[in-house]
Formats: sequence, C-alpha cells, structure tokens
Amino acid sequence: MTVEVRGEQLGPTEKIILDADILERPRISMVRDTLNRLLKNKVATVSAIYIIALAVAAIIAPLITPYGRDEPNFQSTRETPSAEHFFGSDKLGRDIFTRIIFGSRVSLGVAFIGSFTAMLIGVTYGAISGYFGGWVDDLMMRFVDLMFGFPTLLFIILMMLIIPPNSSTGLIMVGLFVALGLVSWLNVARLVRGQFLSMREKEFVEAAVALGASPFRIMSRHLLPNTIGPIVIWLTLSIPGLILVESTLSFIGLGVKPPVPSWGGMLAEGWRAMRTLPHLALAPGIAITLTMIAFNFFGDGLRDALDPMMRGRE
Repeated sequence: MTVEVRGEQLGPTEKIILDADILERPRISMVRDTLNRLLKNKVATVSAIYIIALAVAAIIAPLITPYGRDEPNFQSTRETPSAEHFFGSDKLGRDIFTRIIFGSRVSLGVAFIGSFTAMLIGVTYGAISGYFGGWVDDLMMRFVDLMFGFPTLLFIILMMLIIPPNSSTGLIMVGLFVALGLVSWLNVARLVRGQFLSMREKEFVEAAVALGASPFRIMSRHLLPNTIGPIVIWLTLSIPGLILVESTLSFIGLGVKPPVPSWGGMLAEGWRAMRTLPHLALAPGIAITLTMIAFNFFGDGLRDALDPMMRGRE
C-alpha cells in the first residue's frame, strides 16, 4: 500500500513514519488557538491594547493624572491644549485630560456592569426557553417580542426619573445599571435560545439524559460551554452601544450629576462653545468615538478568531 504526499509515492515504512510524526505533533488548545489567531489580526490587537490601557488608566486615575478631578484654577480658565494642559481646561480651569480619565470610570463601569447584568438575565432566560421548548418556549418568546416593541431609551429615562433628583451619585449609577440591564438582555436571550434549540437534540445531550442528568446539569455542563463563543462576542459588541446610551443620558442631564465627570456630561458642557473653544467638545467626543471603534474592531476580531470555519485558513 502506498500513500501519495505532494505528488510523491510513499511506501509502508514512510507511511508509518508520517503517521507517527502527525501523532507526535503537540495539540493546541482552543483558547491558545483563538489567542494566536486573534493576535494575527493587527487591528483587533491594537484595539485590545487600547481597551486594556483605558481600563487600567480608569482604575489608577489618581496616580497618573496631573491634577485633581475637581481641582479648579481660575487663573487658567478655558485654556487651549498646551504642555500644562494636554487637552486644555474648562470654564473653571479644571484639566480636561484629568476629567477624561476619570470620566472613563463612569462610561466603562456602566457599560461593563450593564453588559454583564444583561448577559446574566439573557443567558438564564434563553437557556430555559431553548432547552424546554414547546409551550414554555412559545410563552417566553412572546414576552421577548413584547419587550422588543417597547422603546428602550424611554424606559431608561423613566427609570432615571424615578430616582429622586437629589440622589447620590452611587444611587444614580445603580439606577443606570438596573435600567440598562433590564433592556439589554433581549438579543442575548434570543441568541442563547437558538443555540440551545439546535443542540438539545444532539447525541451528547441524549446520552446525558439517558444517564439521568438533571436539566440544570445538562444546561450548565453540556449546553452552555458550547455557547460561550457567541455569548462572548455578543458581550464585546454590546458594550459600545451601552457607552453611547450612557453618554446620551449624561448629555441630556439624566446621567451622573456634576461635578462627577462623564464623557456625555463634558460633551454637553463643551458643545455650546464649539466655535471659539472646540477642544471642550472635541476631547470627550474623540474619547467616545475611539472607545466605541476599539470595542467594535475587537469584537469583530474575536468573532473571526472563535469562528470554527476560519480555523486552518491562515
């Protein structure tokens, strides 16, 4: 028996050596394979570096900012960008660069916590609907359809209006988390439900049922791990939308209250002086734009890296 490799005929001995070489090749785990293919995407890698740097800067903001968050300086009000103030200063002389860094705490905090809250609700809801199917699935999905018809931004505004105007910043942040979480879980619920419907008839699920595994164990140990990829991609791509929603709420005065900085609030303060002092609005606007673009590029790269159809094409 002979085997043809690259146009050459191999005999039995060469075939044994070839088979042994294939067996001895180290196996690469899915996580490492995904990371390797993600690193080959330069745009996604740069975006990931930007996101990590921004998150670290938000955490250690007091250590890296040259001025205090609310430190006024009436001798240098509304200065243009310079060596002393990288992004200029506002009407109270506060350093805009410092407030941009501190403002990232609000935007990233609301986006991350809101996304994880929505993921927790949506994954649980979609898993139950997709696994049990039948009338349970019909009833639960009709409720999702009803929620899709409700204007989400209006619901968030109503939630923020319920909180007293003189509430503390912490309470307002909690209100944002709850509001964003309650309206952002619908898409991930549909995603998980579809994944569970397609996998619940697979052989490994039938084997688990035959062995007496409980529905909770089947969903958590067998079905959910096979849905992690799409969930992570949804989580990454949902964060930019929540950043935009938080910035919009702060822009119209329903977000965190001054003097706590947020990118939307800074944009609201600066747009009135666009003709004379454009840096007051450009700095937070560029921060919002770059962050949303970075998350979108990183999400696209992660989606390609986790796609099993892309493996072996590099």
